[in-house]
Amino acid sequence: MTTTADVTEVTDGNFAEEVLGSELPVLVEFTADWCPPCRQMAPVLRALAAEEAGRMRIAQLDVDHHPRTTNAYKVLSMPTFMLFRDGEPVCSLVGARPKRRLLAELEDALRPSR
Repeated sequence: MTTTADVTEVTDGNFAEEVLGSELPVLVEFTADWCPPCRQMAPVLRALAAEEAGRMRIAQLDVDHHPRTTNAYKVLSMPTFMLFRDGEPVCSLVGARPKRRLLAELEDALRPSR
């Protein structure tokens, strides 16, 4: 596992432990080196990781190097963002967006369940 500025790089091998087993919700960006919009999201994800540290974790999975997880969640476009809570995907978003919009779209899924 590699962590850069609080963004965790996950793999097929550690996805279950790092994402599905996390106590906090985890926002996973399914990304690729060849994807310009994915690169545009890097500073947004670093900022989210710092600002939302107690509320959620941020992770990235390279779709070219980790196809098993990519296929398991039927990811076809990059970037795809999936929010996992209690081991289950609860929200899926496709495409780059500003931080404020991304947070607004995730807000309902991040609220504590009753």
